[in-house]
Amino acid sequence: MTFIFTRRNPEAAMSGAGDGQQEPPEDGGNRSIENAVMFGFFVVLVAAGIWLLGTMADIRKVQDCAAQGRSNCATVEVPERAR
Repeated sequence: MTFIFTRRNPEAAMSGAGDGQQEPPEDGGNRSIENAVMFGFFVVLVAAGIWLLGTMADIRKVQDCAAQGRSNCATVEVPERAR
C-alpha cells in the first residue's frame, strides 16, 4: 500500500503570472451559513442528549422500584377534575 503525502506549497498560491503576488482569499460569505448550520446541529445534538439522559433516569427509577419487589412502580397520570 502506498501513501502519498502532499504539503501545501506557499508558491502554489501565487498567481499564474508568477510576479510574486498571492491570489485573493476565498469569499467568506458562506462561512456564516456554515456556522449557522453547525450551530443548529450542535443544539439539536445537545437537546437529544438531554432528552436521552432524562428518559434513562426515568427508566432506571422504574427498574429500581421493580427490583425491590414493589408492584406499583409505573407512574399513573390522573387528569384534573372539572369543578
